[in-house]
Amino acid sequence: MNKPLLIREYILSSVGVFITAVGLVVFLIPNNIAAGGASGIAMILNAFIKLPVGVWMYIVNALLFLIALITIGFDFSLKTIYCTFLMTFLVDILDRFIKLPKYLAGDMMLAVFFGDLLTAIGMAITFTQNASTGGTDIIARIFNRYYGASMGTTLLFIDFAVGILAGFTFDLRTGMYAILAIVINGLMIDFVMKGIETSTQVVVISDKNDIIADFVVNDLKRGATFIDGQGVYTGKRRKILLVVLRRRELGELISFIRKTDKGSFIIVGEARYIFGEGFQNIRNAF
Repeated sequence: MNKPLLIREYILSSVGVFITAVGLVVFLIPNNIAAGGASGIAMILNAFIKLPVGVWMYIVNALLFLIALITIGFDFSLKTIYCTFLMTFLVDILDRFIKLPKYLAGDMMLAVFFGDLLTAIGMAITFTQNASTGGTDIIARIFNRYYGASMGTTLLFIDFAVGILAGFTFDLRTGMYAILAIVINGLMIDFVMKGIETSTQVVVISDKNDIIADFVVNDLKRGATFIDGQGVYTGKRRKILLVVLRRRELGELISFIRKTDKGSFIIVGEARYIFGEGFQNIRNAF
C-alpha cells in the first residue's frame, strides 16, 4: 500500500480515537452512562471492583481478543488492534494523569448529547479509515462467524444488554439514559459518516459536453466519463457526461454549466459509497 496514504490513515484513526476518548472521559464515564462497548462493560465492572475504567478496558479488550484468537483466529487488521489499545491508553491517561475536567452538573441529557456527539464524530472518523475500536465488535464477529448473525444486529443486542446491566448496577434512570445514549450514538455515527463520505454523481446531457468535461478535468481536478447515448424522442445521438465529485464541488460545476449551456439537462444524485482514486480506497469496501 502507498506509504503516505497508510500514514494518513493511521493519523486520522488516531484523531478519531482521541475525540472518542475525550467524549468518554468528560461526559459519559463520570455520569455512569454505559453506552455499550468495552467502555460500558468497564464502567459496570468498575462499580464492583474499583479499578480505573481505563484499566478495566485494557482487561476487557485483552480478554475479548484472546477469546477471538482461540475461536476465529487472527481475523483483525493491525489498525483495529492499534485503535483498540490506543483507546484504552488514552482513556486511562486522560482520566488519571491529565485529569480532564469532568461534566458533573447533573443534567444527564446534556451529558448524553455531548458525550454521544464527540464519540460519534470520533468513531465515524475511525470507521472511514477502515478501522474500529474493537470491544463488542469482537463478540459480534464471533457470532457472525459461527451462527451467521448480522454484525449490526448482534452489536445492537450486546449494547442494549450492557445498557440494561447498567440499570441494574447503578439505577433505573441511569440505565435508561445508557440505552438512550446507545440509540443516539448509532444515529449520530450514521449522520456524521454520511456527511464525511457522501459524494455526488452528476449526469450532464449537453451539446457542449467537451467544454464541460475539460472544466471538470482541468479546473476541478476530477475524472469524467463519456457515455454514448441517444434521445428516444429525437433520435439524436450525443455524448452523455458522467461526473462524480464531492458535494462541496457541485456548486462550482453547476455554475459553469449554467454559463456554458443554458439548454443543458442535468441529473444530480447522492452517491453513498465511492471507491477508487480520489475517493475511498477500494480496500475499505465493506
